[in-house]
Amino acid sequence: MTGFLRRHAFLLVLLAAGTTLRALAWVAYRPALLYIDSFRYLDNLHGLRADGINPVGYDLLLKPLLAVGGLSFVAAVQHLTGLAIAVGIYALARRLGARNWVGALAAAPMLLDAYQVQIEQNIMAEVLFEALLFGLLWLVLAKGKPSWRRIALAGLVVGFGVLVRLIGVTIAVPFLLYVLAAGSAWRSWRGWRDAGIGLLAILVVVAPYAAQVKAETGKWGLSGPSGSMLYGRTAAVADCAKLRLDPVVRQFCPTEPVANRLVDNYTHADLDPAWPGPLPPGADKGALAHEFAMTALKAQWWDVATSILGDFGKSFQFTRDTAATDVPIDRWQFQLTYPQFADPAAVKAVTQQYDGTDPEVNEPIAVFLRDYQINGGFVPGAVLGFFALLGLLTLLRRKKPRHVARSGALFAAGTGLFLLFGSAVFEFSWRYQLPALVLLPVAGALGFTTLTVASRRRLGSYPDTVDEGAIADFHDRHPGAKLSELTVVIAAYNEAGGIGQVLEKMPDECLGLRVDVLVVVDGGTDNTAAIAEDHGAYVCVAPTNRGQGAALRLGYHLAAENGAKYIVTTDGDGQYDNSEMAELLAPLLDGTADFVTGSRRLGHEEADSRMRWVGVRVFAWLASVLTWRRITDTSFGFRSLRAELACAIPLNEPQYQSSELLLGATARGARVLERPMSMRLRKAGKSKKGGSVVYGANYARVMTGTWWRGYVLRRGRKRTGRAS
Repeated sequence: MTGFLRRHAFLLVLLAAGTTLRALAWVAYRPALLYIDSFRYLDNLHGLRADGINPVGYDLLLKPLLAVGGLSFVAAVQHLTGLAIAVGIYALARRLGARNWVGALAAAPMLLDAYQVQIEQNIMAEVLFEALLFGLLWLVLAKGKPSWRRIALAGLVVGFGVLVRLIGVTIAVPFLLYVLAAGSAWRSWRGWRDAGIGLLAILVVVAPYAAQVKAETGKWGLSGPSGSMLYGRTAAVADCAKLRLDPVVRQFCPTEPVANRLVDNYTHADLDPAWPGPLPPGADKGALAHEFAMTALKAQWWDVATSILGDFGKSFQFTRDTAATDVPIDRWQFQLTYPQFADPAAVKAVTQQYDGTDPEVNEPIAVFLRDYQINGGFVPGAVLGFFALLGLLTLLRRKKPRHVARSGALFAAGTGLFLLFGSAVFEFSWRYQLPALVLLPVAGALGFTTLTVASRRRLGSYPDTVDEGAIADFHDRHPGAKLSELTVVIAAYNEAGGIGQVLEKMPDECLGLRVDVLVVVDGGTDNTAAIAEDHGAYVCVAPTNRGQGAALRLGYHLAAENGAKYIVTTDGDGQYDNSEMAELLAPLLDGTADFVTGSRRLGHEEADSRMRWVGVRVFAWLASVLTWRRITDTSFGFRSLRAELACAIPLNEPQYQSSELLLGATARGARVLERPMSMRLRKAGKSKKGGSVVYGANYARVMTGTWWRGYVLRRGRKRTGRAS
């Protein structure tokens, strides 16, 4: 039990917070919150008519729930469903390879977003729709490439999602695309068969309902007088003075200024029997509205497109602002009094009918919930956009590790973006952003997992079997070797083109100390070792290529075990100026520092990659935030440190070791200094770093992981004095 709590501690803390928020909301607003649509759902419970604005999917669940309990019971079930979805997101992320803390972060938006908690307290279809979205994710992703049976079940889920919320129809596109794309299924007839099965399963649910709508309204569709989305969009931007319209059609022109037109009012304008005014006998309002919309669209297609794209972009704002043309955001915010979206007597009659109580608000709790919501208790749209970006960036992952996580990231990101864009085509509302809390955090978690999955496993404790083989090689080459107090360690992998020049320019002594050089060849396939020996360097050859971090860790220990007190590291490609070594060594010798690193930002830099130039600055900022000290360069390879410090810092990363070493040193309280240094372009060979995005993601993973272990968990932490 203790092990379970420790493994899932982060999630359990978030779950406790999310449960608390829901319990407070459930107590604060009794028996539940009733929105405009709530009354429509309740009015259709018994008739289950298909001619209403909202389809009947939510009523199919609401009816049995109300048979068991009242509105308060429905709200409680919806809160529990929200918690269950969050736990499911955590389980799915872990199942597809995400670390526990990454999965917990993916679940956090669902648990802690106050707008999500508020919508769960409403008698609304959103929570059921979110549950269906998660069910779709699980069916498609949880067990690898989906079989035709799971595809059929997923299609049924998509179809029922359409009957819960009409916007669910947009999910069909990414779902069918995923079925065709997963494992390049489109190349075989089975892939097209599976896509056909998925489409048929959707139609099995949707087509009979559309037929029922036809039977009740005389028109094919998925709802009754749901208005015209196209008319709503075009009417909101139409400049009727410039449109050539028939006098009858011109009556559909809005009278309000464009700046005050709310799309929702025009989309559902047909709910008003008097709209748009007197028409000739037998005139078809729907056909005339469509004619107006097509005329406006042809003349002002750019205005319509920019309006849609603008609303889509609002989903990724950092703040929760609402424009005059948006659905008012206060509809989805906790209020200090019971919100009245119908006649107060009608609201009271509904709550009395189902719960035997009047609607009421516990004001002190409502104040707390509102303050939490208004003052940052929500997931910024920019964060959701970042999650989507992480999912989409997996397209750049060339080696495609953890293929299921990669395809899952793309599916979740694509589905979330399709859903948000489809909602923006209709109209913008912060309510329509909520389903993205299910999809985009999953995309972010799986994207991060894919981008940061190590091509090699983390190193075991020193010395492992590879280290032991390399140490034996060193002693065979240099029996009885005694290294200088100042030893330069160079990790090299196929650096035959540049190592000779680096060693030729290496000083024989520095500040009175003889300089020895130890070249650790990391399983190379060229003659780097022979060239290094010809230039008088000590050489150690690891039998397996593991990465620069592994080679440097081996070099630190080998140097310290054979007499070194001070260690300097540099690269074998000629990027650093060996004549600047004294600047690195002096603070160690005079006792003012334990670790000295160069900084290209304080000195001189020859940059050939704009992305790397940006990355240096971004990671320096991140390290400064994490350590509460000014750091300008975290990845400069020319550095000096005391040998005992180099051996004491826990080093487990085969690559991306610079930040692990630097933050490991600051976590132990080592005195760390930066000095202005030069960094030139690589003189020979090829960079061993991967693509910019993948490398950056892994570098961030190592940096934050080192900070977490060293500063939060305090592993390997030994305070030796205040860092300076």
